[in-house]
Amino acid sequence: MIIDINPLLRGETAEIGIDAVTVPAAAPDDYELLPGARIKGRIVNSGGYIRLTSSVSVPYRGFCARCLDPVERTLEFEFDRTVVADRSVSDEVIEENSEEYLKTEGGMLDLDEAVSETVYTEFPMILLCSDDCPGLCRFCGKKLGPDGRCDCGGKPETDPRWDALKALFPDE
Repeated sequence: MIIDINPLLRGETAEIGIDAVTVPAAAPDDYELLPGARIKGRIVNSGGYIRLTSSVSVPYRGFCARCLDPVERTLEFEFDRTVVADRSVSDEVIEENSEEYLKTEGGMLDLDEAVSETVYTEFPMILLCSDDCPGLCRFCGKKLGPDGRCDCGGKPETDPRWDALKALFPDE
């Protein structure tokens, strides 16, 4: 998404509103991005100090880390940066402080890469369908009930192909 902020730089306006659909580049391996990602906010010029303040919402799908049920959620976070015009700050400073600055190129502000990087880092490390998800039975692999118990009785199922080896070590 490229935004023309030349009117802001020339002083023709003090604020530019943003309400647009964005397409983040990628999500972590265990997640799938869904359509409808949005960025809403504004770019404000306060006496030469240009600030972008916005909120981003990204719908996504993944699987619960405990029970493997599909989960759909919306990732929401704030995305705020100081906007710097061409040649006003060195490229080295911008690269070292990429979480603070966005650089314009000819009065055009490209948000795609910066938003995509932030989206990638904002995803939860572990996705759960609920905080009290009981998970799967360690014996049979079925989803546990709300009380954390399984109807298999908690006895490990053995593969009959191992019975011959088991007969060699009856005490173990």
